[in-house]
Amino acid sequence: MSAPRPHPAADGERLRERAHEAVRAVEAVVLGQPRAVRLALACLLADGHLLAEDLPGVGKTTLAQALARALGLGFRRVQFTSDLLPADVLGGPVLRDGQLVFEPGPVFTHVLLADEINRASPRTQSALLEAMEERQVSADGETRPLPEPFLVVATQNPFHLAGTHPLPESQLDRFLVRLRLGYPPPEAERRLLAEGPRLQAAASVPPAMDPASVRAAQRAVRAVHAAPALLDYVQALLAATREAHPPGLSPRGGLALMAAARAWAWLEGREAVLPDDVQAVFVAVAGHRLAGGAGEGDEAAAALLDRVPVP
Repeated sequence: MSAPRPHPAADGERLRERAHEAVRAVEAVVLGQPRAVRLALACLLADGHLLAEDLPGVGKTTLAQALARALGLGFRRVQFTSDLLPADVLGGPVLRDGQLVFEPGPVFTHVLLADEINRASPRTQSALLEAMEERQVSADGETRPLPEPFLVVATQNPFHLAGTHPLPESQLDRFLVRLRLGYPPPEAERRLLAEGPRLQAAASVPPAMDPASVRAAQRAVRAVHAAPALLDYVQALLAATREAHPPGLSPRGGLALMAAARAWAWLEGREAVLPDDVQAVFVAVAGHRLAGGAGEGDEAAAALLDRVPVP
């Protein structure tokens, strides 16, 4: 007699618990930043890309590496500089045994950390667009798919620092979420001073998931229900962005908002999106789209949340 098959709801709960284990593992390394950690995970579960904008030295690289380790995903880091070429990221032809063959670049991984992306030239920045949007790389007349899941975690320094190039709006729009870590709270900073840098700890984070379970979680997120009244609320927010800050959020921005809200709801254990879930992710999704990434968009997005009534 065969053993009974696990109930799908039980499988879903185990999957969610593994995601929560990943959150706890990253929080143990990225001290004092629970909301940023959860936003970063929600971004990946929504199958999106993450932009971390802040001063150097606040833990952006540590967050990316710890997240990849906790999810059991491959991780590559590229330091973006003014002389970086597209082939340095995507790969290109190399001579091997007398023949030119394609050598995959660091983009062929699960989590690509594009460190200080706004120090590279616009040409190199734009080389990532196809990879981010279509999860593939076209080179030498051939299209090569990227591993699944695939996430770009890009860090950028504030624009007043020397040697930076603003990201074009088309590239900003490919990032599902932008977050800022900021300085840690005093108790977390004291622990950091006592224990030392956290990057080595990030490299030893135990995996709580693997690529297959991450993909299963992404499918579960897409299945989270959104009621008509919830869609009315999201449409009202989109209309408010277009009226107050034209051109406002595009349809792609609206889809990003729904994807992030579904991921947040799933992490909260809900089968349907609530207005609270939309509000939890709205600033992180809308801020960089409203102000071209210059920084003031977060305040504009927060103000819109206060203006648009909740159904």
